Amino acid sequence: MNERALSALEYDKILSRLEAHAATAGGKSLCAGLRPMTALPAIRAAQAETAAACDRVRLKGSLSLGGVTDVRPSLMRLSVGAALSAGELLKIGRLLEVTASAASYGKAQEEAPQDALSALFSVLTPLPALQRDIERCIISEEEIADDASSELSRLRRQLAAAQARVHAELQSVLQKSAEYLQDSVITMRSGRYVIPVKAANKNMVPGMVHDQSASGSTYFIEPMGVLRLNNEIRELELAEQKEILRILAELSERAGQEEDAIRANYDALTALDFIFARAALAREMKAEEPVFFEDRHLTLKGARHPLLDPKTVVPIDLSLGKDFDLLVITGPNTGGKTVALKTVGLLTLMGQSGLHIPAYAGSELSVFSDVFADIGDEQSIEQSLSTFSSHMTRIVEILRDAQTDSLILFDELGAGTDPVEGAALAQAILSSLHRMGIRTMATTHYSELKLFALQTEGVMNASCEFDVETLRPTYRLILGIPGKSNAFAISRKLGLPEHLIDDARALLKDRDEAFEDVIAQLDASRRSLETDKAEAARLRAETDVLHARLSKEKESLEREKRHILEDARAQAASLLQEAKEETDAMIARITKLSTDKGLNKALEEERQALRKKLDALQPQREERKAPAPQGPDAFKIGDGVRVLSMGLDGIVTGRASAKGMIPVKMGILNSQVHYTDLAPREEETVTGDGVRALSGKRERSGASQIKVQKSMSVSPEINLIGMTVDEAVPALDKYLDDAYLAHLTQVRVVHGRGTGALRQAVQKHLKALRYVKDYHEGAYTEGGNGVTIVVFDTKEDKA
Repeated sequence: MNERALSALEYDKILSRLEAHAATAGGKSLCAGLRPMTALPAIRAAQAETAAACDRVRLKGSLSLGGVTDVRPSLMRLSVGAALSAGELLKIGRLLEVTASAASYGKAQEEAPQDALSALFSVLTPLPALQRDIERCIISEEEIADDASSELSRLRRQLAAAQARVHAELQSVLQKSAEYLQDSVITMRSGRYVIPVKAANKNMVPGMVHDQSASGSTYFIEPMGVLRLNNEIRELELAEQKEILRILAELSERAGQEEDAIRANYDALTALDFIFARAALAREMKAEEPVFFEDRHLTLKGARHPLLDPKTVVPIDLSLGKDFDLLVITGPNTGGKTVALKTVGLLTLMGQSGLHIPAYAGSELSVFSDVFADIGDEQSIEQSLSTFSSHMTRIVEILRDAQTDSLILFDELGAGTDPVEGAALAQAILSSLHRMGIRTMATTHYSELKLFALQTEGVMNASCEFDVETLRPTYRLILGIPGKSNAFAISRKLGLPEHLIDDARALLKDRDEAFEDVIAQLDASRRSLETDKAEAARLRAETDVLHARLSKEKESLEREKRHILEDARAQAASLLQEAKEETDAMIARITKLSTDKGLNKALEEERQALRKKLDALQPQREERKAPAPQGPDAFKIGDGVRVLSMGLDGIVTGRASAKGMIPVKMGILNSQVHYTDLAPREEETVTGDGVRALSGKRERSGASQIKVQKSMSVSPEINLIGMTVDEAVPALDKYLDDAYLAHLTQVRVVHGRGTGALRQAVQKHLKALRYVKDYHEGAYTEGGNGVTIVVFDTKEDKA
C-alpha cells in the first residue's frame, strides 16, 4: 500500500487508537507496524483471530498481559552462557507467571470448539518450577531472600551476630570516651563501623582513621577494639556476595536450559496482546467482521467513519463493483461527500489489516492490491504548485501506477480550474478508468459528470441529501439519484431578492434547467417512496407483534383447556377407583354373610347401602338443566353464548357456515365453534347491593336491579371487519347496549379502513345514540382511522 493514501485516509490515527489498547511494549510495536495485507488467506486468518478474541472476551472477560517485558536481550546473554542479574531473572519470572495465567485463560472448555486462537494458546509452556524458584529466591532487584540457599541463610545469621557484637563494643567505647566525641553516634565509613571524634582528641581514642569532616573538626575513627570484628563482618559480606552470585548463576543456567520455551512464550504473549488489542478496538467502535471476496466488489451496510463521534455520525449504505464499477457522488459542500469517500477507503484498509469495521454485520469487502486517494489540497509554495497543479500531479501518479485490482478515490475531481475544461478532463479520466474496469469513486459538482453517469452503463450516480428548509445536510448517501446544487433554493431562503434569482435562472441554458428540474422531481419521488416504505414497515412490525401476542394467548388457552380436561379425567378415575374398592369390599362382606342365617335380609341391606354409596359418588348436578341443543340459525350476531367444551363465555360475531361452524369471540381469542358446542348464556340480575340472582323475567325494586349478561363478561372491543353495513349496525347496537349496561366507560369499535363506508355508517349510528358522550378515531398505537373509540355518558347512566 502506498503511504500517501494511508496518510490521506488517516490510517495512522486508527493505529494510534489500536496501540492504546495494547498492554506490552511488543504488542504496541506490532500495532504501530500494522499494514494492510493483500493475500486473502492471511486477511481471513487475521479476521478470524480478531473474531475469536472478541468471542473469548465476551465469554471469559479480558486477557490480562500486564507486566510482560522484552526478555529477548536477556535470552541472548543466556545463549552465550552469561549469568543474569536479579532484575533480569525477575522479568523472566514475571513472564512465566503471565504465561501460566494466559494458558489457563486459553484452556478450552469441555465440548467447546477450537477457534483461531487455540493453536496460539497451545504454544504457551508454563514452567512452574523455575517460576517458583525465582519468586522464592529473589525479592527485588536489590534483595535476595535469606532462604535462597542454606549457605546464604547461615552467612546472614553470622553477619547479624557479628554486627551485634560490633555495636555492643562501640557502645562501650562511646560510654568510656564520651568526653572526646563530637556526637554519641555510630556511623559507617568505607563499609566499616566508626565513631566521630573531636579533632583535638584524636590521639585519645586509639584506632584507625577512615575519614575527616569537611570542616576538619571531626575524625571518623575505627577503635582498635572493633577492628577485628569489622574485618570479620567484611569477610562475611564478601562470602554473602559470592553466594548470591552462585544462586543467580544457578537460576540463569536453569533459565538457559528453557531458552527456547521462554522465547516462544514471549512471542506468543506478544502476538496475543496484539490480537486482543484488535478485539478491544472492535468493541470500542462497535465493529463487526466483514466478509471478504476476490471479485473486487464491496457492500457496506450502516458504515460509520471510525474517527467521527459515534453519537452524531450518520451511517451510510453503499455498494460498488457488482452492477457498476464507477460511482459519482454529488451534493452541496459540507454535505458528507468526502466523509463517504474516506469511509470507504479507511474501512477497506482496516479490513485488509485484520481489523473489524464499524458497519453492520454482513458487510462485504474485497482485496485490493492498492488503494489510491487524491483527497485534500496539497498545493506547495516551494514547488510553485497551485491547487489544480498539485491535484493533477497526484492524478498522473495514480493513473501511472493503478492496476485493475486497485481502488481509486477522487475528491472534487477536475476542480481548481476553468469549470468547462475541468469537467472535460474529469470525464476523460473517469472514462479511461471505467474502460479498465478499475473500481473508482469520485466526488464532484459538475453537472456534466452527472449526465455522464446517467448515460454510461456501469456508472452510477449518488448524492448526499440536503434539507433546504433547515439549510443543513442530512449526511445520508442516496444511490441512484444525482445531487441537486440547491443554489437557487438556498439563496432564496437566505433572503436574496427574487428578481436576482429570476435573472440568474434566465441565464441558465434550457437543458441545464430541465436537468435540475428532473433531479428535483426524482428527489421528491424518492422521499415519498421512503415515507411509504417506512409506514409499510411500521404496519408490518405492528402486525407481527399482534400476531405473536395472539399466538401466545391462544397457546395459553389451549394449555389451560388441556389442564382442565386432565384434571377432570383424573377426578373421574379417582371416583371410579373408589367405587370399585367399595364394591369389592361389599362383595367380600356378602360372601361372608352367605354362610349365616338371615341371608336375604342382609343382602338387601347391603344392596341398599351400596346404592346409596354409589349415588353419593356421582358428581353433583346443577340445579338448572342444560339448555337443549339448538339449530345453527338460532344463534344471531351479537348473541352471548357459552362454549361448552372450553367453559368460556363469548359473543357470536358472524353467521353459521354450511357445516354449522359459527365464529365466536372469547375475549381476545377468535375461534370457529360448531353450533352443537354452544349454548345461550342465561341472564342474571345484579341488585344495587351487588347480590346476583337468576331471573326469568325482569323485576323492578328499590335496589334498581340491572339486567346484564351472565358473568358480566362484556368485551371492551367489537370487530365489524367483514360485515356489510346492514349486518354491522344491528350487531353494534346490541353490543353498545350490553357494554353500557355493564358500566364500561369506553369501548373500541374495529371497522378497518377499506372504502370508509363502514366507518361512516358506524359514526352516523353513534351520533344518534343519547348515551354516547363522544367518539373519535383511534390513536396511532390503537389502530388509527381503522378504529373508533366510543366514550359513554356516565351522567346518563346515573340518571
